[in-house]
Amino acid sequence: MTTTPTIDSLRTVCEGRVHLPGDPGYDAARLAWNLLVDQRPAAVAVPHTVDEVADVVRAAAAAGLRVAPQSTGHAAAPLNESDLSGVVIVRLSELTGVSIDPEAGTARVVGGTLWADVVAAAAPYGRTAMHGSAGDVSVIGYLLGGGLSFYGRRHGVAANSVRAVEVVTADGSLVRASATEHPDLFWALRGGGGNLGVVVAMEIELLPYAEVFAGMLLWDRERSPEVVRAWAAWTREVPDSVTTSLRLMSFPPLPDLPPFLSGRQIVVIDGAVLEDDDRAAELLAPLRALAPEMDTFGRIPSTGLVAVHMDPPAPVPSVGQHLVVGELTEDAVVALLGEAGPGSTTSLMFAELRHLGGALAHPVEGGGVLTSVAGDYALLGVAMAPFPEAAAQGRADAAALCAAMAPYATGTHVLTFCETRGDLATVYGEGWERLRAVRAEVDPDGVFLANHTIA
Repeated sequence: MTTTPTIDSLRTVCEGRVHLPGDPGYDAARLAWNLLVDQRPAAVAVPHTVDEVADVVRAAAAAGLRVAPQSTGHAAAPLNESDLSGVVIVRLSELTGVSIDPEAGTARVVGGTLWADVVAAAAPYGRTAMHGSAGDVSVIGYLLGGGLSFYGRRHGVAANSVRAVEVVTADGSLVRASATEHPDLFWALRGGGGNLGVVVAMEIELLPYAEVFAGMLLWDRERSPEVVRAWAAWTREVPDSVTTSLRLMSFPPLPDLPPFLSGRQIVVIDGAVLEDDDRAAELLAPLRALAPEMDTFGRIPSTGLVAVHMDPPAPVPSVGQHLVVGELTEDAVVALLGEAGPGSTTSLMFAELRHLGGALAHPVEGGGVLTSVAGDYALLGVAMAPFPEAAAQGRADAAALCAAMAPYATGTHVLTFCETRGDLATVYGEGWERLRAVRAEVDPDGVFLANHTIA
């Protein structure tokens, strides 16, 4: 007579680093980066080795539980739309490490390693990576969702930099996927999210930049009508060596904020220009002609690029909404300013446009399922939500922003920006059915659950 394993059987793995509801460490272990996301899984496992990851997957599957890979808990809101009462979150935040191969120009990144650590490790070799706007995001979670970088218009979607993936599959096996090993799985992992297994390592190609011309320009938000129009026209003309974003921002009068932000309503343009100093200055001249009150653009170590965008340095409660838009016509600019320009009473902390196009728009031969983004700009509206009423107002204002810009939308999304689940067929396009087929092959019982679910 056999006994069916139960959730208590998980306590024998990870040397006790499995937290169940009621355990002293459960509430801390289940926290997402967005503190508004109240995820309550059946358990949270914190492995320190690949073998422990495999043990958790096997034990969870044997107990009839599903597995959700997670590192920092960024972009956890869509995952929390599922019932997590039968799900084990595998938290990879303590399975980390990075090693550089300077001759090959690659990095091997383990588990929950953060971009800041990869950038720091690559810097002594005169290299950097296709990181996002914040250094405290996990490398693997970002790359599984495609990834937008301030190097993107020159070098494309960040997932294109992946050269190999090591993943624990549904039966607990460790599989290496590359262009020559399990090529279908390799294709699917580059943008397919956490639906295919627990990714415990990636090998990525590095970029040859020891320094980069980067920074920000800042004006009072009263200047936003001319600044937004100038940036919209400028982005139509700049070469793919330039990747920038524009944000209409509002800050409360908090003493922890620097004076140039505290209590201010501002418009900011930031990003990177992959040119020499003279050419970069020439390209920035039309924006500098608008006399910003702050101009930090200049040559900096590439390690400094992760701080340029001023993303929050610690977990915060927030709400937001996102879409991708096409050309910024005059009507589109008017719609944006109507929601977040001068005189707006929006609760949004920022309404942001990230310039796409360039190499981001071009599919790469041999690339993964997310090898390009169809659209000219990624729009993101975010509000801080320290209490329920603020969350409700923030959701309403983010929805209003996206509704105003909807006539100019392309119908697709950037997965790493999505705060809710949407129609993945519009994101993956022609690759959608193939991605579903790969998922069905490698995880036929649906063991894995991701924030964006492939059924």
